[in-house]
Amino acid sequence: MGLLSGLLGNASEVSGDKLDKLFSELLIEGEQIEKAYQLIRDLFVFTNKRLILVDKQGMTGKKIEFLSIPYSKITKFSRESAGHFDLDAELKIWVGSDPMPIAKEFRKTVNINEVYAVLSKYVLN
Repeated sequence: MGLLSGLLGNASEVSGDKLDKLFSELLIEGEQIEKAYQLIRDLFVFTNKRLILVDKQGMTGKKIEFLSIPYSKITKFSRESAGHFDLDAELKIWVGSDPMPIAKEFRKTVNINEVYAVLSKYVLN
């Protein structure tokens, strides 16, 4: 992910050892990471059980907040595809009765339809 893209708030897909190490003690038995996206230092992680938002705080990023959202608490969600002049796709997720959605922008190189499909699979079941 390019620095400029990160500064603009765009997410890019991540996987591998970094995620395994970070989530080794957080995931319950049978829980697996489906998709993960990085936004500068923060992460947006979809597992087969929940959505986990990771907020790395401070100068060093050693202080980390993990916000776990069970899929059953997601009330609605939407996606906006990238256009010719707007190069980013956007995903919005509403949780509980909160009127403000959690919104993340994804670079055009990320297939927003895959993200939407994973979310649909778990929220609508």
